Amino acid sequence: MRVPRIYVEQSLSLGQQLTLDERAAHYVGQVLRMRAGRELILFNGDGSAYPATISEAGKKAVVCELGDKTLLAPPPSPLNIELAIGISKGDRFDWVIQKATELGVRKITPLFTQRVDVKLSGERQEKKQRHWQQIMISACEQSGRNDLVEISDACNINDWYANLGEHLKLVLCPSLNDHNFKENITAENISLLVGPEGGLSDEEIAYSLKQGFQPLQLGPRVLRTETAPIAAISIVQYRWGDMGW
Repeated sequence: MRVPRIYVEQSLSLGQQLTLDERAAHYVGQVLRMRAGRELILFNGDGSAYPATISEAGKKAVVCELGDKTLLAPPPSPLNIELAIGISKGDRFDWVIQKATELGVRKITPLFTQRVDVKLSGERQEKKQRHWQQIMISACEQSGRNDLVEISDACNINDWYANLGEHLKLVLCPSLNDHNFKENITAENISLLVGPEGGLSDEEIAYSLKQGFQPLQLGPRVLRTETAPIAAISIVQYRWGDMGW
């Protein structure tokens, strides 16, 4: 039987007795219906995973006893990848966050670009940010990640450009046939820019190239906005990161 991995917002230490926070307790006690004696794995984003045993499972509280050693876990990706992507409608953006987390990105920045048709502000934007955070946490639980992905506040693409450093910057350009991508480059820090439905505008692509972005194409087929970043991240991880065959 697979041992569930549960994210908690509390500090963790070896041999600790811990009452799970409200979210974790609800998931363990009400959703998974786990009872005293069951094993689980806890993590809080500090990079370690802690084996634990449920010592008490009631309607109001779930108490765990942590073991005396941490578990060996896969290391984070050697690449520091930021995915900056235009916000898409419906559950497409949720899917991108989930899969990008599984593939090892370190940061996701939701962007308002010229062709973004999603309106977010104030309380609605805060609610959406919390929703995206939960999607990311669930993906970490499922995929075995012990580090969390930073999900930045949604921002305008021009504001995002202004804060970029000197590192490898890639922009998806499916319609740009003549490009000068440098094949012999190496990378540790990568910013990957992807458009929303309909892609980035010609103006946005031209400006990104002036800002030092390298154009990246993904073959002859047109990929959906939720497919393109996953394909690009996989290529980047295969070339410079920890994916192989």
